[in-house]
Amino acid sequence: MQGHSIDLESGETKISKDYPILKSFLAGSFSGTFSTILFQPLDLIKTRLQSKVNNNNIGPTRNGMVTTVIHIIQKENVFGLWRGMTPSITRVIPGVGLYFSSLHWLKHTLHLEEPLTPLQAISLGITARSMSGALLIPITVVKTRFESGVYKYNSVGEALRLIYRQEGVRGLSSGLVPTLLRDAPYSGLYLLFYTQLKQAAARTELAHQNTSVSVNFSCGVLAGIFASIVTHPPDVVKTKMQLYPTEFKNIYSATYKVYEKYGILGYFKGIVPRMLRRTLMTTMAWTVYEQITQSIGLK
Repeated sequence: MQGHSIDLESGETKISKDYPILKSFLAGSFSGTFSTILFQPLDLIKTRLQSKVNNNNIGPTRNGMVTTVIHIIQKENVFGLWRGMTPSITRVIPGVGLYFSSLHWLKHTLHLEEPLTPLQAISLGITARSMSGALLIPITVVKTRFESGVYKYNSVGEALRLIYRQEGVRGLSSGLVPTLLRDAPYSGLYLLFYTQLKQAAARTELAHQNTSVSVNFSCGVLAGIFASIVTHPPDVVKTKMQLYPTEFKNIYSATYKVYEKYGILGYFKGIVPRMLRRTLMTTMAWTVYEQITQSIGLK
């Protein structure tokens, strides 16, 4: 069979050369699932902080991360911090898998060789994330609503049915533009910073030491911090549109209302938990992915 052919002379399977896109998908899904479970509480806290801006409170809320965590635990117990886990996993398993397999496919289709140039890195990241983000926007909407505590859905399937029945296709795709404006540049900038930092590290004495995991992780942390700061405003706008579609009907009104009510700082609501989560999650996903792809012969 194609996926399990055996070289009789060497006695070794050639699985490592077969189905590279499928294996990229599986490696990406595994790494993304592990990091999503670990850092889900940070995503939930970020959404709660941003949803408070959406309420009819006068002036910006003073509740921070610690207050939000205490409130969730008191009201929903400690497992409340993992609310929205099901739609998160439903989104991440195919989402991260699609992202990494798209990167692998694009590299080989365009005949791009390592190390990538800055333009190649940012273009690949943006293209791969746009493809996966657009396909999974309905699950993203459900995930945001689960985490907010504003909507009380019993399951992902029920949420999808109710949103479609009450709001139509528009509801299932709400926040698509700011989601892509958040995710695509984030992935492009992350891959740009990540590849450039790894190339810089390779030129130092670290390249001669057995520190690949620590180098990958360190480069990932720095890349995640830079990319998170730049792309946070679209995340705030996306949350508004997905939680309150009747009030924030499009990206223009949502962007204007944030500035009108809360000023520039309104665009950075929830940046600390998001920066922590995205940085650690993306870094862990890339570190695990790099190790898996090396072990199965994709690198």
